[in-house]
Amino acid sequence: MRRFPAWFGGAVCAALVLSAALAPWLAPADPAAQHLALRLLPPGAGHLLGTDALGRDILSRVIHGSRVSLYVAVVTVAVSLAIGTLVGSVAGYKGGWVEEGAMRVVDVFLAFPGILLAIALTAVLGPSLHNVILALCIMGWVGYARLVRGQVLLARELAYVESARALGCSGLRVMGRHILPNVFGPVLVEATFAMAGAIVAEAGLSFLGLGTQPPTPSWGSMLAEGRQFILVAPHLTVWPGVAILLTVLGINLLGDALRDRMRGTGTPAGQ
Repeated sequence: MRRFPAWFGGAVCAALVLSAALAPWLAPADPAAQHLALRLLPPGAGHLLGTDALGRDILSRVIHGSRVSLYVAVVTVAVSLAIGTLVGSVAGYKGGWVEEGAMRVVDVFLAFPGILLAIALTAVLGPSLHNVILALCIMGWVGYARLVRGQVLLARELAYVESARALGCSGLRVMGRHILPNVFGPVLVEATFAMAGAIVAEAGLSFLGLGTQPPTPSWGSMLAEGRQFILVAPHLTVWPGVAILLTVLGINLLGDALRDRMRGTGTPAGQ
Protein backbone atom coordinates (compact mmCIF):
# COMPACT_ATOMS: atom_id res chain seq x y z
CA MET A 1 0.00 0.00 0.00
CA ARG A 2 2.89 2.36 0.63
CA ARG A 3 3.98 1.90 -2.96
CA PHE A 4 0.49 2.46 -4.38
CA PRO A 5 0.96 6.24 -4.99
CA ALA A 6 4.15 5.55 -6.95
CA TRP A 7 2.50 2.84 -9.03
CA PHE A 8 -0.55 5.03 -9.62
CA GLY A 9 1.61 7.96 -10.68
CA GLY A 10 3.64 5.77 -13.00
CA ALA A 11 0.48 4.28 -14.52
CA VAL A 12 -1.00 7.75 -15.14
CA CYS A 13 2.22 8.97 -16.77
CA ALA A 14 2.41 5.83 -18.93
CA ALA A 15 -1.22 6.31 -19.96
CA LEU A 16 -0.51 9.93 -20.87
CA VAL A 17 2.45 8.97 -23.05
CA LEU A 18 0.56 6.16 -24.76
CA SER A 19 -2.49 8.37 -25.29
CA ALA A 20 -0.37 11.07 -26.91
CA ALA A 21 1.63 8.65 -29.04
CA LEU A 22 -1.33 6.57 -30.20
CA ALA A 23 -3.96 9.33 -30.38
CA PRO A 24 -4.81 8.84 -34.09
CA TRP A 25 -5.52 5.16 -33.43
CA LEU A 26 -7.13 5.43 -29.98
CA ALA A 27 -9.53 8.28 -30.81
CA PRO A 28 -12.88 6.92 -32.04
CA ALA A 29 -13.51 9.92 -34.31
CA ASP A 30 -11.88 12.94 -35.90
CA PRO A 31 -11.50 15.49 -33.06
CA ALA A 32 -12.24 18.38 -35.45
CA ALA A 33 -15.19 16.82 -37.29
CA GLN A 34 -18.39 18.80 -36.66
CA HIS A 35 -21.85 17.23 -36.58
CA LEU A 36 -24.34 19.92 -35.59
CA ALA A 37 -27.20 17.42 -35.49
CA LEU A 38 -25.39 15.63 -32.66
CA ARG A 39 -24.48 18.70 -30.60
CA LEU A 40 -24.45 18.54 -26.77
CA LEU A 41 -25.19 14.84 -26.59
CA PRO A 42 -24.67 13.36 -23.10
CA PRO A 43 -22.28 10.44 -22.58
CA GLY A 44 -23.69 7.32 -24.19
CA ALA A 45 -23.01 4.35 -26.40
CA GLY A 46 -22.37 6.34 -29.58
CA HIS A 47 -20.13 8.89 -27.85
CA LEU A 48 -18.72 7.58 -24.58
CA LEU A 49 -18.03 11.06 -23.18
CA GLY A 50 -20.68 12.93 -25.16
CA THR A 51 -20.30 15.69 -27.73
CA ASP A 52 -19.65 19.41 -27.53
CA ALA A 53 -21.56 22.41 -28.90
CA LEU A 54 -20.39 21.65 -32.45
CA GLY A 55 -21.09 17.94 -32.26
CA ARG A 56 -17.43 16.96 -31.89
CA ASP A 57 -16.62 13.79 -29.97
CA ILE A 58 -15.27 14.76 -26.54
CA LEU A 59 -13.37 11.52 -25.98
CA SER A 60 -11.44 12.07 -29.21
CA ARG A 61 -10.68 15.66 -28.25
CA VAL A 62 -9.52 14.67 -24.76
CA ILE A 63 -7.20 12.03 -26.23
CA HIS A 64 -5.75 14.43 -28.79
CA GLY A 65 -5.50 17.13 -26.13
CA SER A 66 -3.03 14.92 -24.26
CA ARG A 67 -0.59 15.44 -27.14
CA VAL A 68 -0.62 19.20 -26.60
CA SER A 69 -0.15 18.89 -22.83
CA LEU A 70 2.68 16.36 -23.11
CA TYR A 71 4.42 18.34 -25.86
CA VAL A 72 4.33 21.55 -23.84
CA ALA A 73 5.49 19.79 -20.66
CA VAL A 74 8.41 17.95 -22.27
CA VAL A 75 9.70 20.83 -24.39
CA THR A 76 9.33 23.41 -21.61
CA VAL A 77 11.07 21.25 -19.03
CA ALA A 78 13.85 20.19 -21.44
CA VAL A 79 14.70 23.75 -22.49
CA SER A 80 14.37 25.19 -18.97
CA LEU A 81 16.44 22.35 -17.54
CA ALA A 82 19.23 22.85 -20.06
CA ILE A 83 19.44 26.61 -19.50
CA GLY A 84 19.07 26.40 -15.72
CA THR A 85 21.66 23.64 -15.37
CA LEU A 86 24.17 25.58 -17.46
CA VAL A 87 23.69 28.82 -15.54
CA GLY A 88 23.56 27.17 -12.13
CA SER A 89 26.56 24.92 -12.66
CA VAL A 90 28.76 27.73 -13.97
CA ALA A 91 27.67 30.07 -11.16
CA GLY A 92 28.20 27.47 -8.45
CA TYR A 93 31.56 26.23 -9.68
CA LYS A 94 33.13 29.55 -10.66
CA GLY A 95 31.85 31.58 -7.71
CA GLY A 96 32.88 35.21 -7.30
CA TRP A 97 31.44 37.82 -9.62
CA VAL A 98 30.13 35.16 -12.00
CA GLU A 99 27.95 33.65 -9.27
CA GLU A 100 26.89 37.03 -7.98
CA GLY A 101 25.86 38.30 -11.41
CA ALA A 102 23.98 35.12 -12.34
CA MET A 103 22.07 35.02 -9.07
CA ARG A 104 21.07 38.66 -9.34
CA VAL A 105 19.61 37.95 -12.78
CA VAL A 106 17.72 35.01 -11.25
CA ASP A 107 16.42 37.29 -8.50
CA VAL A 108 15.14 39.75 -11.10
CA PHE A 109 13.16 37.01 -12.85
CA LEU A 110 11.82 35.70 -9.55
CA ALA A 111 10.52 39.19 -8.72
CA PHE A 112 7.88 38.86 -11.46
CA PRO A 113 4.81 36.64 -10.94
CA GLY A 114 5.41 33.78 -13.36
CA ILE A 115 1.92 33.30 -14.75
CA LEU A 116 1.33 37.04 -15.15
CA LEU A 117 4.56 37.41 -17.10
CA ALA A 118 3.60 34.45 -19.27
CA ILE A 119 0.19 36.05 -19.96
CA ALA A 120 1.85 39.33 -20.87
CA LEU A 121 4.36 37.67 -23.20
CA THR A 122 1.78 35.58 -25.02
CA ALA A 123 -0.50 38.61 -25.32
CA VAL A 124 2.32 40.62 -26.91
CA LEU A 125 3.70 37.85 -29.12
CA GLY A 126 0.28 36.53 -30.11
CA PRO A 127 -1.69 33.45 -29.13
CA SER A 128 0.02 30.23 -30.24
CA LEU A 129 1.37 27.06 -28.70
CA HIS A 130 5.00 27.92 -29.40
CA ASN A 131 4.64 31.34 -27.79
CA VAL A 132 3.22 29.60 -24.71
CA ILE A 133 6.30 27.36 -24.59
CA LEU A 134 8.59 30.38 -25.02
CA ALA A 135 6.86 32.24 -22.21
CA LEU A 136 7.05 29.24 -19.85
CA CYS A 137 10.73 28.66 -20.66
CA ILE A 138 11.63 32.28 -19.94
CA MET A 139 10.36 31.82 -16.39
CA GLY A 140 11.07 28.11 -15.96
CA TRP A 141 14.87 28.05 -15.99
CA VAL A 142 15.36 30.13 -12.82
CA GLY A 143 14.26 27.36 -10.46
CA TYR A 144 16.74 24.92 -11.96
CA ALA A 145 19.51 27.51 -11.83
CA ARG A 146 19.02 28.06 -8.08
CA LEU A 147 18.77 24.33 -7.38
CA VAL A 148 21.83 23.36 -9.44
CA ARG A 149 23.90 26.21 -8.05
CA GLY A 150 23.17 25.07 -4.47
CA GLN A 151 23.99 21.44 -5.26
CA VAL A 152 27.22 22.41 -7.04
CA LEU A 153 28.30 24.52 -4.06
CA LEU A 154 27.94 21.41 -1.88
CA ALA A 155 29.54 18.99 -4.31
CA ARG A 156 32.60 21.07 -5.13
CA GLU A 157 33.77 20.85 -1.52
CA LEU A 158 33.60 17.04 -1.36
CA ALA A 159 36.83 15.06 -1.01
CA TYR A 160 36.69 13.29 -4.36
CA VAL A 161 36.21 16.60 -6.18
CA GLU A 162 39.25 18.05 -4.38
CA SER A 163 41.20 14.92 -5.33
CA ALA A 164 40.25 15.33 -8.98
CA ARG A 165 41.45 18.91 -8.91
CA ALA A 166 44.72 17.84 -7.23
CA LEU A 167 45.30 15.30 -10.00
CA GLY A 168 45.14 18.11 -12.55
CA CYS A 169 41.67 17.50 -14.01
CA SER A 170 40.29 20.46 -15.91
CA GLY A 171 37.30 22.35 -14.56
CA LEU A 172 35.15 21.06 -17.41
CA ARG A 173 36.09 17.44 -16.63
CA VAL A 174 35.50 17.90 -12.91
CA MET A 175 32.11 19.41 -13.60
CA GLY A 176 30.99 16.86 -16.18
CA ARG A 177 32.48 13.73 -14.60
CA HIS A 178 32.26 14.31 -10.86
CA ILE A 179 29.80 17.08 -9.97
CA LEU A 180 26.88 17.03 -12.43
CA PRO A 181 26.12 13.29 -12.00
CA ASN A 182 25.41 13.97 -8.30
CA VAL A 183 23.18 16.91 -9.21
CA PHE A 184 21.04 14.74 -11.48
CA GLY A 185 18.88 13.26 -8.70
CA PRO A 186 17.37 16.45 -7.24
CA VAL A 187 17.07 17.97 -10.71
CA LEU A 188 15.10 14.94 -11.93
CA VAL A 189 12.67 15.30 -9.03
CA GLU A 190 12.29 19.01 -9.73
CA ALA A 191 11.66 18.27 -13.41
CA THR A 192 8.71 15.97 -12.62
CA PHE A 193 6.99 18.66 -10.58
CA ALA A 194 7.79 21.24 -13.28
CA MET A 195 6.05 19.08 -15.89
CA ALA A 196 2.87 19.16 -13.83
CA GLY A 197 3.19 22.93 -13.48
CA ALA A 198 3.72 23.34 -17.23
CA ILE A 199 0.57 21.35 -17.99
CA VAL A 200 -1.49 23.51 -15.62
CA ALA A 201 0.04 26.71 -17.02
CA GLU A 202 -0.66 25.66 -20.62
CA ALA A 203 -4.25 24.80 -19.71
CA GLY A 204 -4.67 28.17 -18.02
CA LEU A 205 -3.27 30.11 -20.98
CA SER A 206 -5.38 28.11 -23.43
CA PHE A 207 -8.42 28.75 -21.24
CA LEU A 208 -7.76 32.48 -21.65
CA GLY A 209 -7.45 32.08 -25.41
CA LEU A 210 -3.67 32.64 -25.48
CA GLY A 211 -2.60 29.06 -26.17
CA THR A 212 -3.64 26.60 -28.84
CA GLN A 213 -6.14 27.93 -31.35
CA PRO A 214 -9.18 26.16 -32.85
CA PRO A 215 -9.62 23.56 -34.15
CA THR A 216 -6.63 22.06 -32.31
CA PRO A 217 -8.00 20.42 -29.13
CA SER A 218 -6.53 21.43 -25.79
CA TRP A 219 -7.81 20.65 -22.33
CA GLY A 220 -7.74 24.31 -21.35
CA SER A 221 -9.60 25.49 -24.45
CA MET A 222 -12.16 22.71 -23.96
CA LEU A 223 -12.84 24.06 -20.47
CA ALA A 224 -13.29 27.54 -21.91
CA GLU A 225 -15.66 26.33 -24.63
CA GLY A 226 -17.76 24.33 -22.20
CA ARG A 227 -18.18 26.87 -19.41
CA GLN A 228 -21.16 28.58 -21.09
CA PHE A 229 -22.98 25.22 -21.18
CA ILE A 230 -22.05 24.13 -17.67
CA LEU A 231 -25.70 23.96 -16.54
CA VAL A 232 -27.16 22.17 -19.56
CA ALA A 233 -24.15 20.04 -20.51
CA PRO A 234 -21.71 19.76 -17.58
CA HIS A 235 -19.82 16.92 -19.27
CA LEU A 236 -18.18 19.49 -21.54
CA THR A 237 -16.09 20.74 -18.62
CA VAL A 238 -16.02 17.64 -16.43
CA TRP A 239 -13.95 15.41 -18.71
CA PRO A 240 -11.13 17.83 -19.62
CA GLY A 241 -11.05 18.86 -15.96
CA VAL A 242 -10.72 15.21 -14.89
CA ALA A 243 -7.94 14.74 -17.46
CA ILE A 244 -5.98 17.67 -16.02
CA LEU A 245 -6.61 16.53 -12.45
CA LEU A 246 -5.49 12.94 -13.00
CA THR A 247 -2.45 13.95 -15.04
CA VAL A 248 -1.18 16.50 -12.53
CA LEU A 249 -1.94 14.18 -9.61
CA GLY A 250 -0.12 11.29 -11.26
CA ILE A 251 2.97 13.33 -12.09
CA ASN A 252 3.11 14.79 -8.58
CA LEU A 253 2.77 11.35 -6.99
CA LEU A 254 5.56 10.06 -9.20
CA GLY A 255 7.69 13.05 -8.21
CA ASP A 256 7.03 12.37 -4.53
CA ALA A 257 8.07 8.74 -5.01
CA LEU A 258 11.29 9.77 -6.75
CA ARG A 259 12.07 12.26 -3.99
CA ASP A 260 11.53 9.63 -1.30
CA ARG A 261 13.67 7.20 -3.27
CA MET A 262 16.50 9.72 -3.50
CA ARG A 263 16.36 10.31 0.24
CA GLY A 264 16.22 6.60 0.98
CA THR A 265 19.28 5.79 -1.09
CA GLY A 266 21.29 8.60 0.46
CA THR A 267 22.26 10.19 -2.83
CA PRO A 268 25.07 12.69 -2.18
CA ALA A 269 23.35 15.37 -4.24
CA GLY A 270 20.33 15.17 -2.01
CA GLN A 271 22.21 16.33 1.05
